Amino acid sequence: MTIFLILAPYGAYTFLMLVTSATVSVFAASAICLATVAIDVAQGRSVKILPAGSAIVFAAIGLYLALLDPTLGTLGVKLSVDVGIFVISLGSMLARRPFTLQYAVESVPAETAAMPGFLYANYVITGAWTAAALLMAAANLVLLYVPGLPLWSSLAVAFAARNSAIYFTKWYPEYRQIKYGTPAAALPNAR
Repeated sequence: MTIFLILAPYGAYTFLMLVTSATVSVFAASAICLATVAIDVAQGRSVKILPAGSAIVFAAIGLYLALLDPTLGTLGVKLSVDVGIFVISLGSMLARRPFTLQYAVESVPAETAAMPGFLYANYVITGAWTAAALLMAAANLVLLYVPGLPLWSSLAVAFAARNSAIYFTKWYPEYRQIKYGTPAAALPNAR
C-alpha cells in the first residue's frame, strides 16, 4: 500500500499527460500529493519530504504554465518534473535525511531502525531513486535536443528507471539482511 501511495501522484500525472493538458495534469498530481500528506497526518504519521516536496514541484510547474508560459511543451513539463524530483531526492540526502528513511522508520521495529547499517541502506536506496530521476531527466533532455528520436525511447528509459528503482527498493533490504544478518529480535515476525 505504501508504494502505491508514493507512486500514485506520478502515475496519475503520467496518465493525465496523455489525455488532458499539462496544467491539469500537474495540478491533479499536486492535489494527490497533498491527499497523501493528509492521509499520513490523519493516521498519525509524519509529513514526508517526497510528497510534500512533490506537491510543491507540481504546483510550481502548474502555476508557471497557467501564469507565465502556457505553451511549454510536454517534454519541457516532463523534464521539469524529473528535475524537481531529482532535486528533492538529492536534497534529502544532502540534508542528511534521505527521503526513504521516513518510510522505513515507520515500517520496521525500533530495534531494526537503530541498527548501524540502517541509515546507510536508506542512503543507498535513496541514491537509486536519485539515479532513476536523473536518468529520466536525461532521457527527456536528449529528446528535447535530438527531436528525431522516437518518443517511446524516453518512455522506455522512464519505465526501466522507475521499475529498476522499485525492484532495488524491495531487493536491497533483503540482500542486506542475508549478507549482514539481522538479530532475530529485530525481525518483524520474531515473537
